Amino acid sequence: MTTVTQPTAIATEPAPASTVQVYRVYIKAGAQAIWDAITRPEWTNRYGYTGFAEYDLRPGGAYRVRANEEFKAAAAAGGFPCPDIVVDGEVVEVDPPRRLVTTWRLLMDPGMAAEGFTRVTYDIKELDGFCSLTVTHDLAGAPRLALLVSGAFEDMGGGGGGGHAWVLSDLKSLLETGTTLAGAG
Repeated sequence: MTTVTQPTAIATEPAPASTVQVYRVYIKAGAQAIWDAITRPEWTNRYGYTGFAEYDLRPGGAYRVRANEEFKAAAAAGGFPCPDIVVDGEVVEVDPPRRLVTTWRLLMDPGMAAEGFTRVTYDIKELDGFCSLTVTHDLAGAPRLALLVSGAFEDMGGGGGGGHAWVLSDLKSLLETGTTLAGAG
C-alpha cells in the first residue's frame, strides 16, 4: 500500500543540519540487478513509494516518475491532489551499472517544488558476492525536501515518511527475497 505524506506538516518543520545526505545499503544481488531496479519502471513501481521511473539514460536526458493509480488514490484519500508526474529531473551522468547522477525535484508539494532541483547520485559497487548501493542526495537550497527525504516523518506509518532509508530498505528486501517490506512483490 502506498502512503502519501501530508504536505501541511512539512511546511512548518525546521530543516536538518546537513544539506548532503548519504545512505548506503548492502544488497545480495548483482550490480546489473540493482541498476535495473533503479532505472526500469517495471521495477520502480514495486518498491518504495512506487511509481514508474522513466529515464532517458544519456547526459541531458529526461528523468521523471509517474504516479500509479494506487499512489493517486492514497493522495486523494489524504486530502490533496496528486499530479501525474510526481518527480522530474535530468540525467547528468550515466555509467551502467555503476553510477547514475540526476537532478531531482518533487512536484507533489508546491513549496518543495519551488525549492528547485536537487542532485541525486547512485553509486553501485560490486563486492564479494554482493554489492553496496550508496545514494547521495545534495539538498542545498531545499530545506523542506531535506527534512522529508531524511525520514523525519517516519512515525506517520506505512513508510510514508521513511525517506531514502525506507526506500533503500524496501529495494533491498525486494531484490533479496522477492517481496517488499509490506509483503508485496
